[in-house]
Amino acid sequence: LTVTFEEAVFGAEKDIVVTRTGSCGECTGTGAKKGTRPERCAACNGRGQVTVQQGFFSLSRTCGRCRGTGEVIKEHCPACAGSGTVREKRPLKIKIPPGVDNETRLKLRGEGEAGRGSGPAGDLYVVVTVEDHPFFARHGQGLICEVPITFSQAALGSEIEVPTLAGRKKLSIPQGTPSAREFVLRGEGVTVINSHRRGNLVVRVVIDVPKKLTKRQKELLAEFQQTAEDSPSPASRSFFEKVKEIFG
Repeated sequence: LTVTFEEAVFGAEKDIVVTRTGSCGECTGTGAKKGTRPERCAACNGRGQVTVQQGFFSLSRTCGRCRGTGEVIKEHCPACAGSGTVREKRPLKIKIPPGVDNETRLKLRGEGEAGRGSGPAGDLYVVVTVEDHPFFARHGQGLICEVPITFSQAALGSEIEVPTLAGRKKLSIPQGTPSAREFVLRGEGVTVINSHRRGNLVVRVVIDVPKKLTKRQKELLAEFQQTAEDSPSPASRSFFEKVKEIFG
């Protein structure tokens, strides 16, 4: 069953149609013609097993007449040809709990294949597939979102708006923020199934380097580069000093 990212996160109800083997309504699963019932197998006396003597040993085998059921149908049901089951399409409503992930299996009790004879039906397992989201990448109950920022925002600091599951929220970017720095918004992730706890949202800022600059922008960046070379940062000094030590 394919669900959207939002349906997996917040929960939903989905309508599906399942093709399954159901109990025959005409004979109520007995396989016998309406108004009749299966008879006890005379070959095994209703046990479904017969005893065969081989020398000194007695072996039990499945009865060939009733095929282990212990019953024999004299008049077969015309609707199911004596099988007691029919193929049917059954509409079902599935409740998707908040927090499901890819490959989550949902169990629908009693909605599987029909049981043998008049026995209860089995269970139906629905495997969930979650569609991708354009902004969020999911890891368990946690979310990761990459947000582009400008060089000036990273260098000078800024307040930006970031997407969350509950809408847009403000995030303070301190000055001197490097690209790929991560900020954790606690409790803004996906709900843990069958609980009220939620994972975290990790916002990873990525500095967006412009491909085209105006003449004035180039002049300003050139001035900045000159001042940066005149007074390099401790990290730059340390790096180039190590390079000089290694390569001379």
